[in-house]
Amino acid sequence: MTMSCELLHVLHRAGADTPYDMTSYEGARARWCPGCGDHGVLTAVQRLLAVEQLVPEQTVFVSGIGCSSRFPHYLKTYGFHGIHGRALPVSTGIKLHRPELNVFTVMGDGDCTSIGAAHWIHALRYNLDLTVLLLDNAIYGLTKKQTSPTTPQGVVTNTQPRGSYLPALNPLTVSLGVTNASFVAQTAEWVPAHLFATLRAAYRHKGTSFVRILQRCPVYTPEMYQAVVRDPARVALLVHDDGVVVPELDRTFTTQIHHDPRELAAARNLAESNDLIHLGVFFRDPDRPRYEETRRVTPRTATERMVRLEEEFDRYAV
Repeated sequence: MTMSCELLHVLHRAGADTPYDMTSYEGARARWCPGCGDHGVLTAVQRLLAVEQLVPEQTVFVSGIGCSSRFPHYLKTYGFHGIHGRALPVSTGIKLHRPELNVFTVMGDGDCTSIGAAHWIHALRYNLDLTVLLLDNAIYGLTKKQTSPTTPQGVVTNTQPRGSYLPALNPLTVSLGVTNASFVAQTAEWVPAHLFATLRAAYRHKGTSFVRILQRCPVYTPEMYQAVVRDPARVALLVHDDGVVVPELDRTFTTQIHHDPRELAAARNLAESNDLIHLGVFFRDPDRPRYEETRRVTPRTATERMVRLEEEFDRYAV
């Protein structure tokens, strides 16, 4: 495999004798449908792991239920394929008990925004150092074209054959409304350069980084984003030095908005806008408190606990 110049530079700087490349993170053969957006996300994630030289034994991918939740099987890292909607509680437990691990959470739109909604909200509030990926194809794919919370109003599904009755839930506006949320971004699987840059920014953020990834389902919603794919003028890139800047996309996406990701009110206005699809970092505040830093510190090792116990006994010495 030919490695990118960026990856070679990272490896040279690290002085790695046996560096990891993308093949180092290949697990089982992906069984998603041909043309599924999950394939592109998997490739971008493998590239991220290689560029950042993450040790497979120190990296964990956690998922719930759905097409996207097969993710851990396709990566040669540690993984936990959980139950519907419960990926974030598992991720939280792993990070609290093993804070040195790189923990990624992968969920679909139904998994995160429906049965997992309560966990989604509080994970953002706790702001642990997690990288959370929402793979949003606006449909329940594994259960064969059922309406999900992000299905646009009017879309015909097997559970609502007359069309979805309610307006779609917007994961961006919900996330931006959560107290202590520290990183909210949106990207798309059909723009691989932007997808990778966004994932890298999310991984490097200290705190819970929430990335909504727009993607196509070639079987049940093939037309969902076709107009946008054909006409890049329908997309606006959010650019800022503290966000995501991909110069190679300047010629393709001429509509670009200079947006400071520290401006929460502006981020909310952009998230609520329906005139264009906005890709980039909506909000980022690395100074927001993280739960693992603010909770009561207790001794972690047996030695530390023994010292603490002896100090307590010394109070009663005669």
